[in-house]
Amino acid sequence: MPSYASESKRQRELSGLLDATTTVLLTVECQRGVVGPDGALPELAREARSSGALANVARLVAAAHESGVQVMHALAERRPDGRGANRNARLFRAAERLSVRQLTGTAAVRVAPPIEVAEEDLVVRRLHGLSPLAGTDVDALLRNLGCRTLIVTGVSANVAVPNAVFDAVNLGYTVVVPGDAIAGVPADYTPAMIRHTLALVATVATTDEVLACFVRPERRGAGT
Repeated sequence: MPSYASESKRQRELSGLLDATTTVLLTVECQRGVVGPDGALPELAREARSSGALANVARLVAAAHESGVQVMHALAERRPDGRGANRNARLFRAAERLSVRQLTGTAAVRVAPPIEVAEEDLVVRRLHGLSPLAGTDVDALLRNLGCRTLIVTGVSANVAVPNAVFDAVNLGYTVVVPGDAIAGVPADYTPAMIRHTLALVATVATTDEVLACFVRPERRGAGT
């Protein structure tokens, strides 16, 4: 069995939450049309990249693939004719005027590099709303997977990420947020959101702390 003598209480508690068999890693709107270099929201894309958040999401996804943690990618898109899309907020109306639109079947709604999508990953697309969970297949899929802990990563700390965290908590999941694997604008908004809001309902950690809990299958049970 692995020794926990040198681990902090915090790391032990986090390890207890992140059992590979009951944990799912969710990436939120990490798509080319949002965080790509030629995306619709250049300020957000720059922040996601310059802060290291997008690279950290990629690190978490790669480690999840190696350790057997299920990965799910939540993408936002719209039909070319706009059917079913919201128009009841300024955000939605502004999106219709952007030069890059998140249209179904286009490159804009593909997962953005450096994140790699594996065959076993689940990709869930939504045509409406602000949340990856509300009115989508995500909750049903998580329950069928036996998920108890949801790791939420991606963009934006302004809208979709807090929506995902609140919805997941309301649905009964334990949520872990790697604070350096989410991004929003302006740059100083994300740490404020984490400290004053997300930390009240989720376990906030760093990417490195989460990675330390991801154990490769061949190492599980080593020494037993």
